[in-house]
Amino acid sequence: MVIDVETAGFNAKTDALLEIAAITLKMDEHGWLMPDETLHSMLNLSRGANLQPEALAFNGIYPHDPQRGAVSEYDALHAIFKMVRKGMKESDCSRAIMVAHNATFDHSFTMTAAERAGLKRNPFHPFVTFDTAALSGLALGQTCCRKPVLPRVCRSTARRLTPPCMIRADGAAVLRDREPLEASGRLAAASGHPGVIKKATSRKSLFY
Repeated sequence: MVIDVETAGFNAKTDALLEIAAITLKMDEHGWLMPDETLHSMLNLSRGANLQPEALAFNGIYPHDPQRGAVSEYDALHAIFKMVRKGMKESDCSRAIMVAHNATFDHSFTMTAAERAGLKRNPFHPFVTFDTAALSGLALGQTCCRKPVLPRVCRSTARRLTPPCMIRADGAAVLRDREPLEASGRLAAASGHPGVIKKATSRKSLFY
């Protein structure tokens, strides 16, 4: 379960969660993980939430813009959790593992918001995550999203790779389509390009 959040600071307990996108994954006929279902929501501010000016300047979100189409944390997370539980049921699993870049950050904001919203049936594992930043450091020696690491490392493949997850201009969260990466098994498995993991044994590996 891939999660990406935008926030108004670094403290999950005090700073506002502004936006969340979620994508479930499925296995195609070739054993690649591909995007399945997608949800994306702008969020109303929780009561008393802090707004750090530096964070808002960085992400360009205007929390009080009436055209954001924001919903409550409860409604957004309830829909995401329902989607995740559907995948868990299909895979016969008891917990979902969150996949994110710097996963501790996204995990902490998601779990704190779920608790704040009073959601009892949280499908995510309470502490296990799949961190693509750590995997990028292992495979590529670089964890920074801003640097064009993958195009440089994979130049020999004659392909320019684009980030696997993005928020489009219309607000939709999507995984970009791409051709299979012809690279070492370590790079293909750890970089998240393409389809996150090549030749995974089963969809059950997405859950716990």
